[in-house]
Amino acid sequence: MSKGNLLYAQSGGVTAVINATASAVISEARSRKIKVLAARNGILGALREELIDTSKESAANIAALAHTPGGAFGSCRYKLKSLEADRAKYERLLEVLQAHDVRWFLYNGGNDSADTALKVSQLAKEFGYPLTCVGVPKTIDNDLAVTDTCPGFGSAAKYTAVSVREAALDVAAMAETSTRVFIYEAMGRHAGWLAAAAGLAGEGPDEAPHIILLPERAYDEASFLAKVKQVVAKVGYCVVVASEGIHTADGQFVADAGGGKDSFGHTQLGGVASHLAGRVKAALGFKVHWTLPDYLQRSARHVASKTDWEQAQAVGKAAVRYALEGRNSVMPVIVRSSDVPYRWKIEAAPLSKVANHEKKMPAGFIRKDGFGITEKARRYLQPLIRGEAPLPYGRDGLPKYVTLKNVPVAKKLPA
Repeated sequence: MSKGNLLYAQSGGVTAVINATASAVISEARSRKIKVLAARNGILGALREELIDTSKESAANIAALAHTPGGAFGSCRYKLKSLEADRAKYERLLEVLQAHDVRWFLYNGGNDSADTALKVSQLAKEFGYPLTCVGVPKTIDNDLAVTDTCPGFGSAAKYTAVSVREAALDVAAMAETSTRVFIYEAMGRHAGWLAAAAGLAGEGPDEAPHIILLPERAYDEASFLAKVKQVVAKVGYCVVVASEGIHTADGQFVADAGGGKDSFGHTQLGGVASHLAGRVKAALGFKVHWTLPDYLQRSARHVASKTDWEQAQAVGKAAVRYALEGRNSVMPVIVRSSDVPYRWKIEAAPLSKVANHEKKMPAGFIRKDGFGITEKARRYLQPLIRGEAPLPYGRDGLPKYVTLKNVPVAKKLPA
């Protein structure tokens, strides 16, 4: 086998199954006698030469990663700009890779991470350094281009659908004398996939969620309030699922948190459920409860989807295989070959077709009134939340998760 090490890094918001991908990457590399280094806190760790020696971890701990949520090596939201604007940082990254004989770089993240992996591969080629860069898909937003779905989404979708169904039963039981409207806020800045997944909680027109607000459709307050009033009059209560990224026709976010922008240039969002609850109470007089599950959506490993868990491991194994085959600037993506029965496979896609492209909900997935999903969307979404991923529990009644030792690698470069 070729000499050299493999560097793995996690990026952006973590998921319930990103460590399943990490476990698969390390296990597959070990089976091929390749040493895996991990960047502490994502790309920042690589820039700071803060690397972790995964060979110091037992096989049992690496296996346990497959059912542990969070990001085992740490992640970060840190956007590297163009090669011209951030050239010093890219060159520093290349210096670190050279110093530690890294010949394969696997970056596990979303759109921006695919772009970074692509740029690193271009710089390595410019300097004549033998480096193979592979992007590994991850996001709960399901907005990556090319891939049919994205590891992390199925489990967050399952959590959302389960939570909405259970909450709806609670609201229905108390509606006569208490809460009439319940509002659930789902993650999703520009794409409403997660909010749409809540539609799996019910099937008939009178089953919750009765209203789904998606960023793909402009929010109109008058229409929304009229729909809430109509549903309460007919059903007795109303369950609303709102994507955090809903906006008015002029592009203004309904829930702009006023917290500025993050390193990716994204406006900080939050509080759309609270805002909508206030408007419903003020305009219609109904008692309203709302919830902001936030990180719970992406960390809920206890209700992870088996489909999602298996796909997260499949892309990790394929990423190592592609890297060692020298397939540079690609990403293992999920290709659906059948809805019924549900069948999928892994194929390689060029990073150039994934980087900085955003996949939104197709028009055919959204009901004509804009307040729900179609049967076409249901056929797409349902297989992704199917099955329960294995999870060991301890005598204390809690899941048995693992914390790695994360032994650092000695630095070789100036800070």
